[in-house]
Amino acid sequence: MRSVAYIVFSILFFWSCQIPEPKPAVELTDFQEEAIAYFKEVALGFEFGSASPITRKWEEPMRIYVSGYAEGPLYSTLQNVRNEINSLVSDGFELELVADSLESNFHIFFGKAGDYVVRYPNQKEYVKSNYGLFSVFWNGRNEINRGHMYVDTERADSRAQHHLLREELTQSLGLAKDSDKYPDSIFQQSYTYTDEYSEMDKELIRLLYHPEMTTGLTEIEVDVLLRSIYTSENTLLQ
Repeated sequence: MRSVAYIVFSILFFWSCQIPEPKPAVELTDFQEEAIAYFKEVALGFEFGSASPITRKWEEPMRIYVSGYAEGPLYSTLQNVRNEINSLVSDGFELELVADSLESNFHIFFGKAGDYVVRYPNQKEYVKSNYGLFSVFWNGRNEINRGHMYVDTERADSRAQHHLLREELTQSLGLAKDSDKYPDSIFQQSYTYTDEYSEMDKELIRLLYHPEMTTGLTEIEVDVLLRSIYTSENTLLQ
C-alpha cells in the first residue's frame, strides 16, 4: 500500500507541476478605450429627428448615383472617399458608383439648395443653415437600405465642398452624430475644412463595418461587443 500511495502521490505531484501559469488579462490600449467612447458618441442615433440611439449600418452595397454639378476635382474626391471606406470595411459592405439612377439606392446631389429641395421637399427647413445634408432610411432590422445627400456648390466654397462631401457621405454609413471631442475628426461639430480621415475616424468606420458588429445595439451592448472585439484582436497579437 505504501508503494501504491507513493506512486499516486508522485503522479499527482508531476501533474500539478505541469499546470500552466494563468495568462494575464488582456488589457485594452488607451487608443482602444478612446475609440469605444467615441464610437458610442458618434454611432448611436442621429442629430435630427427622434430615432432611437442604437447602431444602424448598411448590410448591402451602397450604390451611389450622382447628379447635379460636380466639377472634376469634386468627383475625384468622391472616388477617393469611396476607395478609402472600402479599404476599411471587412463585413462584405462596399460603396459602388453607378451611372443609372434606377440601379442606385443612394443619391448624391451637387448643386443649389433650392434644386435639392425640389427633389426632396422635406429638407426645406434644413438647407437654410446647412451647406451639406444627408438622409438615410432603414428597415425593421435597423439596416440602412437607401438615402440621399447634397453638397451646396453655390454657397460653399471649393474647399468646403470637398469637406462636406466626405463628412456627409461618411455619416450616411451610420456614423451619424457630430462631436466636439477631436478637432481633426471628420465628425467635428464645429465648422472645419478637414479633408481627410483621422486615425480615430478610420477606426470607427472599421468597427461599424466589422463582421461582428450588428444593428440595433444599445450603448451598453456596444460597449460589451467592442471590448470583446478588441480583446480577441489583442490576444492574437500576444
